Amino acid sequence: MAPPNLKLSSGHHMPQVGFGLWKVANETCADTVYNAIKVGYRLFDGACDYGNEKEAGEGVARAIKDGLVKREELFLVSKLWNSFHEGDKVEPICKKQLADWGIDYFDLYIVHFPVALKYVDPEVRYPPGWNYTEDKVELSNASIQETWHAMEDLVHKGYAKSIGVSNFQGSLILDLLRYAKIRPATLQIEHHPYLVQPTLLQLAQSEGIAVTAYSSFGPQSFIELEWQNAKDTPVLFEHPVVTAIAESHKRTPAQVLLRWSTQRGLAVIPKSNNPDRLQQNLEVTDFDLAKEELDSISALDRHLRFNNPTDVSKSLSCFDNSIANSSHSTSERFTSLLKCTWSQDQAMGVGWLHQVDT
Repeated sequence: MAPPNLKLSSGHHMPQVGFGLWKVANETCADTVYNAIKVGYRLFDGACDYGNEKEAGEGVARAIKDGLVKREELFLVSKLWNSFHEGDKVEPICKKQLADWGIDYFDLYIVHFPVALKYVDPEVRYPPGWNYTEDKVELSNASIQETWHAMEDLVHKGYAKSIGVSNFQGSLILDLLRYAKIRPATLQIEHHPYLVQPTLLQLAQSEGIAVTAYSSFGPQSFIELEWQNAKDTPVLFEHPVVTAIAESHKRTPAQVLLRWSTQRGLAVIPKSNNPDRLQQNLEVTDFDLAKEELDSISALDRHLRFNNPTDVSKSLSCFDNSIANSSHSTSERFTSLLKCTWSQDQAMGVGWLHQVDT
């Protein structure tokens, strides 16, 4: 059974389960995308910063050529990198990314971070990464308002059907909504049982903004990068709360973690190179967790963030998160936080998006 679609405020429909392209190697990316389409994935979440958009596009082109799928059946997502926030830089880089993918439009184009960095010409370095020079981060004076109006122009010109934001906190979203002529259709955030962010979810709900969760498995993606704070954190796949629920439903811990999000109305974008897990990750909308099970997973919340620009430079503080920025080790912080209890209304997630089967 294909996963349901979520109806966006833009009027378009987005698959609730997609495939994330972060950390997909260039040499395997085309085959990975092709095989994921064969399994049934229709949403692919890419970005300039991932450095694999050409290869992802090759996989899409091959699948279309072989008759596996039509372009209009796919939902292709990309993101505006921080170095291109100035108003006159947004359209050219979007058009370059479209050319890399080999397509005419993005179904969704997202502001990757609320961080404007000094422009780096793609002819000099692409993707540009965080640094302006080899060892220095330099900020741009571009405002979110300037960037967003340029994003809106992409919709008017047909380069993007919907636009959204990623890694934005509540105050920035409220400010953006003051001047937006086209409201953000989606908000993409780090979201897992160690970082539930219920207040941010409630804000998105109240404003009709669909939420996509990335890093749904918590530290797992960052363990692969050898990040010490992730290695110091208990693995969610092995957490007794998660494994007990998985056993009771005869599902994998990964499926339980993804269902915890999808049942509460969020979209998810896991990835896997394993054919069995590819299929399993799609099958996360055809069973239900009990309210008590949802609440017990949400109660694992420790406000623990792994993806934080301050790891690149202390000047890039865009999250109000004392845990992520603490000088203590993750293991010390986690041990301390395990002694805390959180009220049920803080721990509970929220579900709001209308699912549409199309």
